[in-house]
Amino acid sequence: MPMLFTGPDGEPRCKWSGAAPEFLDYHDKEWGFPVADDTRLFEKLCLESFQSGLSWRTILAKRENFRAAFAGFDYANIAEFGVADHARLMEDTGIVRNKAKIEATINNAERMAELVRAEGSLAAFVWSFEPKREELAEPQTVSTSAASQALAKELKKRGWKFLGPTTIFAFMQAMGLINDHAKGCVVRERVERARSEFARPGR
Repeated sequence: MPMLFTGPDGEPRCKWSGAAPEFLDYHDKEWGFPVADDTRLFEKLCLESFQSGLSWRTILAKRENFRAAFAGFDYANIAEFGVADHARLMEDTGIVRNKAKIEATINNAERMAELVRAEGSLAAFVWSFEPKREELAEPQTVSTSAASQALAKELKKRGWKFLGPTTIFAFMQAMGLINDHAKGCVVRERVERARSEFARPGR
């Protein structure tokens, strides 16, 4: 099948996971498994923003640097970042030094604090946009969806930046709001089991 490649263990996987050595572990252990932890969800939203116009390989390679630069993606901490922090980040060669994206991350941390006060948690909020099975396209055939458009629109309405429908769709794929592993991929069934056992936040 064209959407698959044979991994080092002889098992079929999503074709993209064979494009770089570091992708395999990410594909097998993270991508698509459901997440309810607010810090991990916020981190992914921030990293997806930084990825805009770049490759995920670039961001994945710098992920630990991003975590160090942005206080482990503790939104309450980032929301307090000031001029000195902004200057520090613009000088940090370990991350993507994009002024607009750095400012968006600090802004989104502030908006995150507001959202948690209003909704209880980021997890409860984003999982309320989980699409129904019948609304899903065939795996890895689209880059946006009605659900990602709706979530992006609501975040924009609440003042979040650098998070359009395509970015949000990638977030939903990665954080398990949909199972977009290719049919035949050995990890697809693992993700499906994890999703079936997952307690949806706020329900």
